[in-house]
Amino acid sequence: MALDRITLSRFRNHADTALDGARGFNLLVGENGAGKTNVLEAISLLAPGRGLRRAALPEMASDQGQGGFAVGASLAQHDGGEPVRLGTYTEAQAPSRRRVRVNGSEASAVSLGEWLAMGWLTPAMDRLFMDSAGARRRFLDRMALAFDPSHARHATRYESALRERNRLLADERPLDPAWLDGIEVQLAEHGAALSQGRIATLGVLSTALEILPEEPFARPLLDYDSGGPTDCADLAAALRDGRKRERSAGRTLTGPHRADLAVTMAGKAMPAANCSTGEQKAMLIAIVLAHAELAAKGRPGVLLLDEVAAHLDPLRRAALFDRLRSSGAQVWLTGTELAPFADIREEAAVWEVACGAVTRM
Repeated sequence: MALDRITLSRFRNHADTALDGARGFNLLVGENGAGKTNVLEAISLLAPGRGLRRAALPEMASDQGQGGFAVGASLAQHDGGEPVRLGTYTEAQAPSRRRVRVNGSEASAVSLGEWLAMGWLTPAMDRLFMDSAGARRRFLDRMALAFDPSHARHATRYESALRERNRLLADERPLDPAWLDGIEVQLAEHGAALSQGRIATLGVLSTALEILPEEPFARPLLDYDSGGPTDCADLAAALRDGRKRERSAGRTLTGPHRADLAVTMAGKAMPAANCSTGEQKAMLIAIVLAHAELAAKGRPGVLLLDEVAAHLDPLRRAALFDRLRSSGAQVWLTGTELAPFADIREEAAVWEVACGAVTRM
């Protein structure tokens, strides 16, 4: 299955846009600010989460939430069966509430993960290895979600329980042990599931990356600092035993919200943060490609690549297209000109984007 008939209504600078006849490769070409990345962002909302920009929902509406927005797509089936209709939207009366429909019926955002394994790479991610641990956790969680849609539910419930526990720890009134017990049960249950999902994801990714050559993309080695116990019972005990210390700190100091993804360049045995900008980009591409290939084996895979080809030399660009061609994922790419995509031009669907309008080329 693959996405087709993608529609954007009142989404950022797209008043009424439709993209028909999508292929394995799909190119969006236009000047900076034309609205290419906006199309990718809209597609990213057909998966659980906040989209590739992590923007607030009212910001995505062309009128800043006053009228809401809508994004839809058909998920075509290879056997010729009836397409699955996916859609997400907001309404004027509730601009911060995201709603989802699957085949016309109300559904949860988490359920979108049952239909598509979505991944992306944007210029904002280029400094991932220099960024905060939180940014790397979000990157890892996005990859885990593509393998297991329930990962989003565990993340949401863990964050909710964490906020409640931190609120109690910061309160000057005496702690209620029974109330803390109940919160910590939830925190341990969903925290352990969160950690185990991340570890499982890194396990299959590491296996795939082990067989990659050092060139043309640098081979990364992945490791995970869990931030605390990964077993439910052990995490619950650590939370209970740490109450006094964490009351003094006013926040929870143990759990997967303290975790980090560690990446090392195999050829130099050097932490990614100490590598050159080009080496960091090459490792990031290697991780994203390996993940896309693995994720597309379970559910239809969609990979969104914003301005990735223009920053690669011809050798690496050709290698990128070869990997994408064999990945099994549907690929959407953006660029300011067609020249970098010469190798895939004949097999791709191409649209010119200008001022929020899209024209098939």
